[in-house]
Amino acid sequence: MKAYIMGNYTEKAFQGFLKDPSTDRKAVVDQLTKAMGGTMHSMDIVRGSYDFVVVADIPNFEDFAAIKLVVEASGAVSNLTMLEAIDFSKATAKASKIGYKAPGQ
Repeated sequence: MKAYIMGNYTEKAFQGFLKDPSTDRKAVVDQLTKAMGGTMHSMDIVRGSYDFVVVADIPNFEDFAAIKLVVEASGAVSNLTMLEAIDFSKATAKASKIGYKAPGQ
Protein backbone atom coordinates (compact mmCIF):
# COMPACT_ATOMS: atom_id res chain seq x y z
CA MET A 1 0.00 0.00 0.00
CA LYS A 2 1.15 3.52 -0.70
CA ALA A 3 1.56 5.49 2.50
CA TYR A 4 2.24 9.08 3.46
CA ILE A 5 3.99 9.05 6.83
CA MET A 6 4.39 12.22 8.86
CA GLY A 7 5.96 12.86 12.21
CA ASN A 8 7.66 15.27 14.55
CA TYR A 9 11.20 15.24 15.84
CA THR A 10 11.63 15.55 19.59
CA GLU A 11 14.07 17.69 21.54
CA LYS A 12 16.30 14.61 21.78
CA ALA A 13 16.43 14.37 17.97
CA PHE A 14 17.16 18.07 17.55
CA GLN A 15 20.04 17.77 20.02
CA GLY A 16 21.38 14.88 17.94
CA PHE A 17 21.12 16.93 14.73
CA LEU A 18 23.07 19.78 16.33
CA LYS A 19 25.74 17.36 17.56
CA ASP A 20 26.07 15.74 14.11
CA PRO A 21 24.45 17.87 11.38
CA SER A 22 25.64 15.49 8.65
CA THR A 23 23.52 12.57 9.87
CA ASP A 24 21.58 10.98 7.00
CA ARG A 25 18.07 10.26 8.29
CA LYS A 26 16.85 9.33 4.81
CA ALA A 27 19.20 6.33 4.83
CA VAL A 28 17.85 5.25 8.22
CA VAL A 29 14.22 5.59 7.09
CA ASP A 30 15.02 3.68 3.90
CA GLN A 31 16.57 0.89 5.99
CA LEU A 32 13.53 0.72 8.29
CA THR A 33 11.17 0.59 5.32
CA LYS A 34 13.19 -2.18 3.63
CA ALA A 35 13.26 -4.16 6.89
CA MET A 36 9.46 -4.31 6.71
CA GLY A 37 9.48 -5.36 3.03
CA GLY A 38 8.69 -1.89 1.74
CA THR A 39 10.17 0.80 -0.48
CA MET A 40 10.80 4.42 0.45
CA HIS A 41 10.19 6.83 -2.43
CA SER A 42 11.00 10.13 -0.76
CA MET A 43 11.53 11.92 2.52
CA ASP A 44 11.24 15.66 2.95
CA ILE A 45 11.63 18.02 5.86
CA VAL A 46 8.56 20.30 5.78
CA ARG A 47 7.15 23.43 7.36
CA GLY A 48 3.92 23.16 9.27
CA SER A 49 2.39 20.80 11.80
CA TYR A 50 4.83 18.02 10.97
CA ASP A 51 8.62 18.06 10.67
CA PHE A 52 8.89 15.43 7.93
CA VAL A 53 6.88 13.53 5.33
CA VAL A 54 7.86 10.14 3.93
CA VAL A 55 6.24 8.58 0.87
CA ALA A 56 6.61 4.80 0.89
CA ASP A 57 5.08 1.55 -0.22
CA ILE A 58 4.66 -0.79 2.74
CA PRO A 59 2.98 -4.19 2.80
CA ASN A 60 0.32 -3.44 5.42
CA PHE A 61 -0.65 -1.39 8.47
CA GLU A 62 0.95 -3.85 10.90
CA ASP A 63 4.35 -3.21 9.27
CA PHE A 64 3.84 0.54 9.75
CA ALA A 65 2.83 -0.12 13.37
CA ALA A 66 6.08 -2.03 13.93
CA ILE A 67 8.08 0.90 12.55
CA LYS A 68 6.06 3.32 14.73
CA LEU A 69 6.77 1.27 17.86
CA VAL A 70 10.52 1.16 17.22
CA VAL A 71 10.89 4.80 16.18
CA GLU A 72 8.73 6.36 18.89
CA ALA A 73 10.28 4.11 21.57
CA SER A 74 13.67 5.62 20.66
CA GLY A 75 12.46 8.98 21.94
CA ALA A 76 13.59 10.79 18.77
CA VAL A 77 10.21 10.98 17.00
CA SER A 78 6.67 11.61 18.17
CA ASN A 79 3.27 11.80 16.53
CA LEU A 80 4.18 9.33 13.77
CA THR A 81 1.07 9.28 11.58
CA MET A 82 0.25 7.37 8.41
CA LEU A 83 -2.22 8.21 5.67
CA GLU A 84 -2.99 5.33 3.33
CA ALA A 85 -3.61 6.16 -0.32
CA ILE A 86 -6.85 4.66 -1.61
CA ASP A 87 -8.45 4.05 -4.97
CA PHE A 88 -11.28 6.61 -4.83
CA SER A 89 -13.05 5.10 -7.86
CA LYS A 90 -13.37 1.77 -6.07
CA ALA A 91 -14.60 3.47 -2.91
CA THR A 92 -17.27 5.45 -4.76
CA ALA A 93 -18.36 2.38 -6.72
CA LYS A 94 -18.91 0.53 -3.43
CA ALA A 95 -20.60 3.54 -1.84
CA SER A 96 -23.07 3.83 -4.72
CA LYS A 97 -24.41 0.37 -3.80
CA ILE A 98 -25.11 1.24 -0.16
CA GLY A 99 -28.69 2.19 0.67
CA TYR A 100 -27.99 4.83 3.30
CA LYS A 101 -30.54 7.44 4.32
CA ALA A 102 -29.60 10.50 6.37
CA PRO A 103 -31.65 11.28 9.48
CA GLY A 104 -35.05 12.70 8.58
CA GLN A 105 -35.10 11.30 5.02
